[in-house]
Amino acid sequence: MIARATVGTLVAAAIALAAWRANSLSRSGALAALVVGALAIAAGWSWGGLLVIYFVSTSLLTRMGAAAKERRGGGIVEKGGARDAAQVLANGAVFAIAALLELVHPSPLWLAAGAGALAASAADSWGTEVGMLSGGAPRMITTWRVVPAGTSGGVSTAGLAATVAGALCIGVAALLLHWGIRVSAAAIAGGCIGALVDSLGGALVQERRRCPACDAATERTVHDCGARTERVGGVGWLNNDGINALCTLTGALVSSGALALWP
Repeated sequence: MIARATVGTLVAAAIALAAWRANSLSRSGALAALVVGALAIAAGWSWGGLLVIYFVSTSLLTRMGAAAKERRGGGIVEKGGARDAAQVLANGAVFAIAALLELVHPSPLWLAAGAGALAASAADSWGTEVGMLSGGAPRMITTWRVVPAGTSGGVSTAGLAATVAGALCIGVAALLLHWGIRVSAAAIAGGCIGALVDSLGGALVQERRRCPACDAATERTVHDCGARTERVGGVGWLNNDGINALCTLTGALVSSGALALWP
């Protein structure tokens, strides 16, 4: 186990360095990814493999049509470009905790929790990236009114299809990594429900801001025009990173709960 943890740390460091150089991760994001990756591989090579599948798939989708997505929703989305430590941990901390628990006391429940957390994050990421590229006007999940692309809580047909596909990707990967059909199915369920909670959280409780100069909705504290924005709704301290953390936690809890209830 010590040898695997040592090798795993070196592998995780190499991947984090490559992602930093490719501008997929910021410096702080690379350090956070190193910790998450090292814990994953320490828990088992299959944990590391699942994390790599998640990271590669979401990174490719993030880069796909990046310029077009920036034009459509760049002024709204709080953070763009390389992911920082807060974003990495919001999406990967629950998975890392499950890996640590698996390392200390192996159980199928931790497999389900880890896979469910990643499935929820993948579902949310796939839905967001594909939805931004689809070109159609998204609708707020709670009111079904048309909202600007990039608005938290906004959904589209293409985005919803990609959300399910993201959860399926991680669920099938878990199956191929020999985590079992029960863990795979539980992860898919957790992924879909986690992403749903993410959309509802974005619509109902995430902080909403508006630029007084442009009268434009945004998630940024400083708008593209340089003006400082004002909070107009939601919980003041709850940004998109907090909603993403809630998404992965929901995915983990639903997945492990589904596995525990499986007859």
